[in-house]
Amino acid sequence: MDLILDFRKLNKGSLPLVGGKNSSLGELINAGIRVPPGFAVTTNSYSVFMEKAGINDTIFSLLADLDPENINALNQTAEKVQEMIKTAVIPGDVQKAIGEGYALLCEKCGIDALPVAVRSSATAEDLPTASFAGQQDTYLWIMSAERVIESVRKCWASLYTPRAISYRVKNDFPHEKVLISVGVQNMVNSRAAGVMFTLNPTDGDISKVVLEGSWGLGETVVSGSVNPDKFVVDKVMGEINERTISTKHIECVFDVEKGETVDAEVAEDLQCTCCLEDREIRELVKTAKTIEAHYGRAMDIEWAIDKDFLFPENIFIVQARPETVWSQRKKESVLGKKTGYQLLMDQAMKRIKLPE
Repeated sequence: MDLILDFRKLNKGSLPLVGGKNSSLGELINAGIRVPPGFAVTTNSYSVFMEKAGINDTIFSLLADLDPENINALNQTAEKVQEMIKTAVIPGDVQKAIGEGYALLCEKCGIDALPVAVRSSATAEDLPTASFAGQQDTYLWIMSAERVIESVRKCWASLYTPRAISYRVKNDFPHEKVLISVGVQNMVNSRAAGVMFTLNPTDGDISKVVLEGSWGLGETVVSGSVNPDKFVVDKVMGEINERTISTKHIECVFDVEKGETVDAEVAEDLQCTCCLEDREIRELVKTAKTIEAHYGRAMDIEWAIDKDFLFPENIFIVQARPETVWSQRKKESVLGKKTGYQLLMDQAMKRIKLPE
C-alpha cells in the first residue's frame, strides 16, 4: 500500500489515490510540462490515519442530518470535526513515509531544508463538472519534515471546513465518498505569478488565451486581493490584443524573520510596472495551448516565474484544472452558426494579404 507517491508516477488515472490536484500535476509532468518536483501523500495515508484514530463513525454521525443553511450549527460541527482530526495521533508509518519523501525531495533539489508548498488534493476537486478549487487549505514555504507533517494534518482537517461541508451537501457529494490527498511540492521562488485561461472567461471566446499576473507568489491573484496585470492573446497569431497594467500595491512574499509568507508593499517603482516580459507571455501562451491540446478541453492554469532561473527555464506550471463555467454551457455558435475551428481560421485569414 503506497502511503506517498512521486508526482512523476502519477497521471489522470491516479485520481482516487491522490486527488484531482495531484493527479493533474503528474499528468502535466508526463506530458512534458515544466512542473516543480514533489510527491503526494496518498488517500491511503489519510484512510490509515482516520481508521487508527477511530473517528470516522463519530464524524459521519455529526454530519448526517446537518442543515448547511443553519450557519451556527454548520460552524460548530465543522469546528468539532476539525478538532478531532487535529488532536488525533498520526500513525508512525505515515509520519515515517512523509519524512522520507521530504528528505528525498531535499536531496533531489540539493537543499537541506527545502521550502515546499503543502496543498490539499481532494478526490472530488478539479473535476470537469464541478469546481472545488480553494475549498481545502494550502501552506506555503514550509521547511522541515516536522512542519510538513503538521501541515499535512491541517490539510486533512480542511476537508471539513464549513465551506467544504456545505458545498458537498448542496452538490450531493456524500462525505464518506470524498477522501483527501496532500501534495508536497518544491516552492517556486516567484518573481511573478498568476493564472491563465485557454478561453476568454468574460465571453467564452475560444480563440483567446487570457493571462492575469502580479508580483510575488500567486496567492494575491487567486484570492483577488490585488488587481493583476491582464493580457489577452490571440491563439492563432500570438498577438497581444489587450494589455492592462494595473497598480499592484501588495505582493505575497516569504518573510525570513517571521518564517512565513506575508502580504508586503510592492516597491513604488514596480507598482505600475508590467510583471511579465513579452517573451514570457508568449512562452506561457505556448504552454497553455499545449496543455489544452493534451486535455482536449479549455483549462484554468496557475503559473509562476522563478527569479532564480533564466528564461525559459524560469517558467513553471503549478496547477491546471478544467475550466468549469463556459465549458458546461451548451455548445452553440453565436456568430453565424460557425464552429470554433471556423472562427479561428477566419481570424487567421484576416491577417493574410494575397498578392493582386
